[in-house]
Amino acid sequence: QVQVVESGGGLVQTGGSLRLSCTASGLTFGDYGMGWFRRAPGKEREGISCIAWNGAGTSYADSVKGRFTISRDNAKNTVYLQMSSLRPEDTAMYYCAARTWRSCGGAGHSFNDPSDYKYWGQGTQVTVSS
Repeated sequence: QVQVVESGGGLVQTGGSLRLSCTASGLTFGDYGMGWFRRAPGKEREGISCIAWNGAGTSYADSVKGRFTISRDNAKNTVYLQMSSLRPEDTAMYYCAARTWRSCGGAGHSFNDPSDYKYWGQGTQVTVSS
């Protein structure tokens, strides 16, 4: 049984930082690309970052590029999202997911397409106060 569990969310002031973690079990972690999504109240789910199975390729949404960094430790079955320079508009539930594919892109596939992800966590809340 595959489990994906996020942690590290919380309340932070504008300009602050947080690091989210996501640990997956029940699968061969190194075989999967991993991604982070978020959903803000009243908005659609947004794909914000992805990392390839070996960490060699990463992708970011324009909304977080330069502020967020994704990384992974396959020995710990864990992917991280380091978030800096946080803004109130970053307030959302953050979700981690394992891709159907090893890489973050490729013909007909996009890192921010939820349908390209197979296993999802329950989410961790991030709130940025102004």
